[in-house]
Amino acid sequence: MKGQTEKGKKFFCLVLHSHIPYVLNHGTWPHGTDWLYEAAAETYLPLLDVLFRLEKEGLKSGLTVSFTPVLVEQLKSQKFIRGFVDYLTMKLEAAVNDYLYFQKSGEKELIPLAVFWRKWYEKIFRLFVDDFGSDLIAAFSRLQQSGQIEIITSAATHGYLALLSRDESVFHQVAQGKFVYRKYFGRQPAGFWLPECAYRPGYAWKPPLGEAEPYPRPGVDEILGQHGLSYFFVDAHLLKGGEALGVYLEKFPALRHLWERYREKFQARPVRPQDPYQPYLAYPSHLSFLARDEVSGKQVWSRHQGYPGDGYYLEFHKKHFPGGLRYWRLTSSSSDLADKLPYNYDRAIERTETHSDHFVWLLNETLKDHQQGVIPALYDTELFGHWWFEGPEWFYRLVKKLHQNYSAVKPATVSACLQEIPASVIVSLPEGSWGEGGYHWIWLNEDTSWIWSRIYEIEKISLRWLQNPSSLKKIHPRLLKLLFQEKFLLESSDWPFLISTMTARDYAEARASLHYERARKIALLIEKNTELTAEEFFFIDKIEEEDSVFKEIVLPDGNIL
Repeated sequence: MKGQTEKGKKFFCLVLHSHIPYVLNHGTWPHGTDWLYEAAAETYLPLLDVLFRLEKEGLKSGLTVSFTPVLVEQLKSQKFIRGFVDYLTMKLEAAVNDYLYFQKSGEKELIPLAVFWRKWYEKIFRLFVDDFGSDLIAAFSRLQQSGQIEIITSAATHGYLALLSRDESVFHQVAQGKFVYRKYFGRQPAGFWLPECAYRPGYAWKPPLGEAEPYPRPGVDEILGQHGLSYFFVDAHLLKGGEALGVYLEKFPALRHLWERYREKFQARPVRPQDPYQPYLAYPSHLSFLARDEVSGKQVWSRHQGYPGDGYYLEFHKKHFPGGLRYWRLTSSSSDLADKLPYNYDRAIERTETHSDHFVWLLNETLKDHQQGVIPALYDTELFGHWWFEGPEWFYRLVKKLHQNYSAVKPATVSACLQEIPASVIVSLPEGSWGEGGYHWIWLNEDTSWIWSRIYEIEKISLRWLQNPSSLKKIHPRLLKLLFQEKFLLESSDWPFLISTMTARDYAEARASLHYERARKIALLIEKNTELTAEEFFFIDKIEEEDSVFKEIVLPDGNIL
């Protein structure tokens, strides 16, 4: 990499987005709390281990990581802590049972791997209980306080802000996200992760479902600015002005109507920069934003073109039951699960050396013709460790190599980068997301439109109280808190996503229906405005027990429930 040490401000911003929908009290396996336990064991704790190792070595990781408020509250829950300890104990016992099974079955090549998993989960257990005091959020907060990472916030329950029908709902999702962040991290957040990177500019907007009249709305970024936030992220095609819509508009007329109305009412500014390696200012909010880099993205996202598809890395899909431990390597992305070969951790770690070397080369090659620039690499946090088991170790080696003299590109948090390279060019962004097709189809289509009809109904019902804070004093605080809590949960982008991707369709449909019915019943109790019966008290007790996601909820007037 000689010859690439030219002077200039060149940065690599790794941005990880951490989110798990509210699953406590709503199932375990295959859909439910195991999602949360797997993410904690396989992603959050390995990342913390790597980050504290880098800190001890005096190296700044430059990592920017978001935590959705719904995830923060779950990780702080005593129910999670107790359940997670039981989960780790189960994994430790599974490794022992597998060891005995492989001895009896004669599968000698898998015996060392059972020992490996036993030691690996013992380390994860020690990290969680001893090193971090069973508090993952506090551990990440310590790293932010020392300058090792930057933590940003997101919408309360990962609501798909671009399609919510009322500004009041967007305000509430953002305000709750900011409130939870201040509560647990002790400072104001600078950055905001738009759920699904879904962006909507300001224009005369009409819901894609129903007969409502269009009305002028501010852009999502304008609402972020009103909450004092400083920056956000979009997908690359929004910056370049491309209409990455695919074929989905032909499939769903509601999307075409929304898109045509947007194009009719919103006149984009002529600025359409082709350089994705600079920060920009959004029009008219003047908030800074970065666009996801597609080049570096493919190297980590893609199972077929990227590093996670290497044959020596751990195969995600093949597991040994009942414990669910994995004993095989990818072998080939096209090979049948029955043909997978035994995993070798040491050989896999050797591949992280090779792949981190290549990534450092790629970053420097990308910015070789830039005097200054930033490469924003955006990923789901769970990709590192959960989906790509060796990902945290790859990241550890990458950071160490970026700090070497031969690399002109250095790791930096987003706020640090924006201080060094302030955004100056103003850009009017079009509408879109990082979903397939670049627009909203993954979340709004013929299979999910019923969810949006229910969301819009609850938004309309809640509007009278969100618009008139003085009326809130007349409502029983328990009912008001539960109404907003169920509304938040209904608005989660996870339910339409899981339906569209067919990954947990029945579970998602049941959850969306449950939160809608609960919100509707609570609204009826509020409107009834009479003393609650014993049966009604039983109903709200049950909801409080199962859906106690937020300990406190911020109200439109700033008061706290």
